[in-house]
Amino acid sequence: MEILGTTLRICVDDLEASVFFYERLTGAKALRFERGGVSVAAVGFFLLMSGPESELEILRKVTATIAVRDVDEAHTTLTEVGAQVIAGPVPTPVGRNLIAVHPDGSVFEYVDRNGNGNGTGAGTGTGTGTTA
Repeated sequence: MEILGTTLRICVDDLEASVFFYERLTGAKALRFERGGVSVAAVGFFLLMSGPESELEILRKVTATIAVRDVDEAHTTLTEVGAQVIAGPVPTPVGRNLIAVHPDGSVFEYVDRNGNGNGTGAGTGTGTGTTA
């Protein structure tokens, strides 16, 4: 399994103010989408999420989003080394994702961009995560 990068997940109260700050900080434009009632903005290596507290409570349990070349390969490798895949792989706006619990109890989202961008082949999850 080839790991391409990681994205830091940040739950925010004011998405617009946070997007303004992180766009200026990184020099990157936000890629925005909604997933499961949560507004998401991917800015550089930051994934900003805002929405109902009940949804954010779940999202906070995911340590980070890990970009991989292929989610199916990640699924195989994770299972072989003792992780438990608890969700996915499922389509996302730009690829596919899955959520896995590592043997130490940490939870990670794995995403790829092996899709056509319309959610039918689908990697910007957020468990709901994305890499930018």
